[in-house]
Amino acid sequence: MASAAAGNPARAPAEPQFTGARLVLAGFVLAMANFIVVLDMTIANVSVPHIAGGLAVSNSSGTWVITSYAVAEAICVPLTGWITGRFGAVRTFLVSLAGFGVFSALCGMSSTLGMLVAFRLGQGLCGGPLMPLTQTLMLRIFPKEMHSKAMAMWAMTVVTAPIIGPILGGSISDNWSWEWIFFINVPIVLIIFFALMHLLKGVHTPLQKLPIDVVGLVLLVIWVGAFQMMLDLGREEDWFASTEIIALACTAAIFFCGFVIWELTEEHPIVDLKVFRHRGFTAATLSLMIAFGTYFSAVVVIPQWLQTSMGYTATQAGYAMAFAGVLAVIASPFVPKLMQKYDPRLLVFIGIAWLGVCAWVRTYWSTDATFWTIAFPQLIQGAGVSLFMVPLTTISLSAVLPEETASAAGIANFGRTLAGAVATAIITTIWSDLATTNRAEMVGTLNGQGQVARTLQDTGFSMDQARGLIDQLVAQQGLALATVHIFQISAVALFIAACTIWLAPRPPRNAKPASGGH
Repeated sequence: MASAAAGNPARAPAEPQFTGARLVLAGFVLAMANFIVVLDMTIANVSVPHIAGGLAVSNSSGTWVITSYAVAEAICVPLTGWITGRFGAVRTFLVSLAGFGVFSALCGMSSTLGMLVAFRLGQGLCGGPLMPLTQTLMLRIFPKEMHSKAMAMWAMTVVTAPIIGPILGGSISDNWSWEWIFFINVPIVLIIFFALMHLLKGVHTPLQKLPIDVVGLVLLVIWVGAFQMMLDLGREEDWFASTEIIALACTAAIFFCGFVIWELTEEHPIVDLKVFRHRGFTAATLSLMIAFGTYFSAVVVIPQWLQTSMGYTATQAGYAMAFAGVLAVIASPFVPKLMQKYDPRLLVFIGIAWLGVCAWVRTYWSTDATFWTIAFPQLIQGAGVSLFMVPLTTISLSAVLPEETASAAGIANFGRTLAGAVATAIITTIWSDLATTNRAEMVGTLNGQGQVARTLQDTGFSMDQARGLIDQLVAQQGLALATVHIFQISAVALFIAACTIWLAPRPPRNAKPASGGH
């Protein structure tokens, strides 16, 4: 997660001293704030079928709940630095936290998909600044010699939240109702809010009246919004056979071109695209976007397949997905030591390539797959995740000038988040289309359908029931084949991402991840 977007402001003269229990408690509560934001990125994944059923929409439409949050977060992160400089880090943090809690409650009270998506957008806009600001404030209150421990605490929330998210989301959806995956945020936010109001009292950051690039912001919102709507609506509107999709595509393309031209010529751009002149940053960001987008789309597809085709409950799907973080937690403490001995590009290559191997293992899945057949690739891929995230940040941020670190980290975070949303929309579309195509091909090549139907009738099924059962089995197999094809594509994309990192020059041996990005 990129956090330098918020900057690392100079220490105010009357800064209160954080020691002992106050320091530990403040660090823990700040880490918990980051935890609930990251948690909300995965807690809804296993609940999409429940949400779709509750709101009477298709599963593919239900993925809007995931992508809307991700896109809103991506748009908001580049603004964090400007907002913090204008209003102060603590005030911005508390307002964002309060907004996150309010929109969480509104999400739970939504009665239509449109309402839920709108409130998820609000939740993402408020949650976006919380990730960089938690890291910024932790670096501010912890003594310099304890910064590595502070960042280790912060990083653990990033790793453990995706483990707990699927389990918690599945358990809540199965035993209560999907609304509670949002309501559960409210009491946690209240506790964190009032605790930090007391703990951070007296902490001030320098205020600056920084100009905001209004034109760049408007162009950014329009092209990202139009592009995401095109991706989400495309599969339901038959893509470019629809005038609406063509209009959205043209809007996204025109405003994107305008955005790039404006940002490259603006004195105070909202997104400093000039950092892409650094080969190391460009290669690392491209590798990150491909790898994370592919990784995140799998986190969306697998729970849906398990629930819609394999008969898993949301809780069971959550347990199967949760293994992804186990090895990541175990391996993460060893990565900094490995970076001191080996070329960070090699670690990134091995980490992403390992994710590709895990994706290829999934191509052997079928409708006969057991729980452990599903969980095993999730377990072993955790080592790959820990191997590529921190070295990739080092490569990208060590390639830019010191004064460009904040902009570079913000852009990397923007790209990562947007890649996850875009990849989810693309992959779920391909997955749905492949399932339909596979089903049609299998129906045309079925042998002995009549005999099977008669056998079923002999066991007590009516003709309609027998035909329905056969149709269900064919659809199930078609979806399983589509899932296998998706992971074949994913494996290729991950191997491409792994090779892309070699386009970056080797970072200096003493390069360390900047405090602004992770």
